[in-house]
Amino acid sequence: MERTGPPARLTGVVAAFSAALLAAGGLTALAPSAAAADAELARNGGFEAGLDGWSCTAGSGAVVSTPAHGGTSALKATPAGADNAKCSQTVNVQPDSTYTLSAWVQGSYVYLGAESTGTTDVSTWTSSSSDWKQLTTTFKTGPATKQVTVYTHGWFGTPAYYADDLSLTGPGGAPVELPAVPTGLKAGTATASTVDLSWTGSPGATGYNVYRGGTKVLSATGTSATVTGLTASTAYSFQVAAVNAAGESAKSAAVQATTTAGGGGGGDGKLPAHALVGYLHSSFANGSGYTRMADVPDSWDVIDLAFGEPTSVTSGDIRFSLCPVAECPNVESEADFKAAIKAKQAKGKKVLISIGGQNGQVQLTTTAARDTFVSSVSRIIDEYGLDGLDIDFEGHSLSLNTGDTDFRNPTTPVVVNLISAVKTLKAKYGDKFVLTMAPETFFVQLGYQYYGSGPWGGQDPRAGAYLPVIHALRDDLTLLHVQDYNSGSIMGLDNQYHSMGGADFHIAMTDMLLTGFPVAGDQTKVFPPLRPEQVAIGLPASTQAGNGHTSPAEVTKALNCLTKKTDCGSYATHGTWPALRGLMTWSINWDRFNNGEFSKNFDAYFGR
Repeated sequence: MERTGPPARLTGVVAAFSAALLAAGGLTALAPSAAAADAELARNGGFEAGLDGWSCTAGSGAVVSTPAHGGTSALKATPAGADNAKCSQTVNVQPDSTYTLSAWVQGSYVYLGAESTGTTDVSTWTSSSSDWKQLTTTFKTGPATKQVTVYTHGWFGTPAYYADDLSLTGPGGAPVELPAVPTGLKAGTATASTVDLSWTGSPGATGYNVYRGGTKVLSATGTSATVTGLTASTAYSFQVAAVNAAGESAKSAAVQATTTAGGGGGGDGKLPAHALVGYLHSSFANGSGYTRMADVPDSWDVIDLAFGEPTSVTSGDIRFSLCPVAECPNVESEADFKAAIKAKQAKGKKVLISIGGQNGQVQLTTTAARDTFVSSVSRIIDEYGLDGLDIDFEGHSLSLNTGDTDFRNPTTPVVVNLISAVKTLKAKYGDKFVLTMAPETFFVQLGYQYYGSGPWGGQDPRAGAYLPVIHALRDDLTLLHVQDYNSGSIMGLDNQYHSMGGADFHIAMTDMLLTGFPVAGDQTKVFPPLRPEQVAIGLPASTQAGNGHTSPAEVTKALNCLTKKTDCGSYATHGTWPALRGLMTWSINWDRFNNGEFSKNFDAYFGR
């Protein structure tokens, strides 16, 4: 049996005998080697210096004065979508040492933990706390561990949580050294207003600062970033510096990049300042009835012929023909249809072929399908003398392969081939070519929360799948009119969900396009804003036309908020855009069926 110390009754005797020996012989007592003293290692654990020392995912963290546990400040972090609002700090420690981590927290499902410990990572949590509650855990570092990361986070879909007075105590580690200067800075894709940058990471760096002309313009946690807000046809110089707790490294060697000329699709300059876009049921009939091209009212500035469809999903071979007489008894002849198109164009109207629609699934899985797409669409444009192309890919036409996680550098064939095909058409027809797109919110704004199958797989691979197409073609794009209908609730930049049918939905969805947003919450992958003249709002023309019909009064509120900053309701926009191009609707036929309610409201609003 092990003995842990002398019996209590002998302790005094041993002590007295030792003292006598020392006094008698003049011996010197040898003190045991002292263990490193425990110290407070967390930097700014009370958040009195804002978020200094802390990094919060997806911009989820902020410092507030109420409630605060100690001092005058506390952390408030808000989960959004697939982000759990994790706020973390990397701390220097010693190997084979024991540490105590604690924090005061408040809210639903708040977690406190430590990772990269070199042994067993630890965490503790509370399911619900309406008042301040202290969480505490301990851990031991591994034999080679010199840094650990401590963190707090909430849970998906829950309200904001609060944390304060976070403490990590134990033996302090070696002082942090400045990281090395980043190398390999390269400029990637440039648009009229953005430049993509990438570089090689620096050991010991916890983040990077990007400089334009010597002025810091953004921070990044990864080794790539997109600089936005640039001027077309302008040369810029960029540098990057690495940062950690010790400070910032020297700046890297500079790289030069020049933005493109911009423009907006060539046909942009010949559209009215505020345009009305509508789809014409040319190849089929439904409950709204068939409308001849000659009978389309002059309110419509862009007329999209619905639809060009493929011979098979993957053929790329697009065909278009007028509605059969058996289905549309009042259909005009081919000759009359073409003559009516020319008459519309003589009045300054644009007539486009719209590819896809609900039933027209198009997947350009091969370069052969891409080339067939280009040649077949060209034949349609040439035969009918059209002004350009509208891309209305829906359903499963666009999705992202697993591992395709950066909208700026897509690798999925159906995406890459579509971009290539449209660029070829644009080059063929020149600056007068009008290019529009009509994606659903699932393929665009949902990308704020989810992108493709996600970093761990399992998500719908179609989420945000239009973003790489829009981004790659933004300098060729005349109009983007996202379908703000037939949509589920979508999260806006206020991290709140918005539902169809009222001004609020259109304000929030359009604000995202005009402000830009981090894709899947990644601040290093920001989808840059579009120019307001490139954006129109897509709505159904009547209650019969689609889910999410918006009354004329609510449409007017949305336009007032976005162009005048009035009638905004609870959603706070990030700007005011009087140059917003206008509205799109499904469809001209349904508006005519509904006595022109949609187009009359548009004309009245813009004084036409």
